[in-house]
Amino acid sequence: MSNDPSAAMAAQICGQIRSVFGPPPPYSAAAAAAFSLLPPPLEVLVEEIARAATASKKVFVHGVGREGLMLKALCMRLFHLGLSAYVVGDVTTPPIGAGDLLIASAGPGSFSTVDAICRVSKSARARIVLITAQPGSGSEASLLADAVAYLPGQTMADDEVEGSGASPELRLPMGSVYEGAMFVLFEMVVVRLSEKLGQTPAELRSRHSNLE
Repeated sequence: MSNDPSAAMAAQICGQIRSVFGPPPPYSAAAAAAFSLLPPPLEVLVEEIARAATASKKVFVHGVGREGLMLKALCMRLFHLGLSAYVVGDVTTPPIGAGDLLIASAGPGSFSTVDAICRVSKSARARIVLITAQPGSGSEASLLADAVAYLPGQTMADDEVEGSGASPELRLPMGSVYEGAMFVLFEMVVVRLSEKLGQTPAELRSRHSNLE
């Protein structure tokens, strides 16, 4: 039998990510209170994206750092689902307009660039969904959002604050629980959307790039 500890480590990491999706949220009393009041992030995202798709509106995604990378992966799958989906900042990204959807992430509650992108989107009369682990931060993005997808995973805000309630056994540094949970959440969103929009696996594959 192998003595490789990677399977146990992987199970621990997956357990940390799994805990994000069910009560009680693992990191603070404030998180627990917010968890009980806000709808599940899966329902929020599926409803908002399906609404945009049904109305033939564009979907834009924006996040910084690793959060932005997770959103780029979601954007790729939204394109495979047949949606007009764009990453903010790409040179081929069109202007956002009335009724379009911006999905933005600010895990710790606020980033200046996320606030600014939400401000421009609101002025263009687009809808805004904010994904965050700190829904009560009072950030500009949270105040501008039409809907909040609350994902109560550890972020750098928890990682940096002593006594934040984070488990001392955590192996993922610098907010990686939140970012890992984003990937899992987005995979669930794609599964639910493919069912809701009537998209078959073959149709998704047909939209995948062949320039590889």
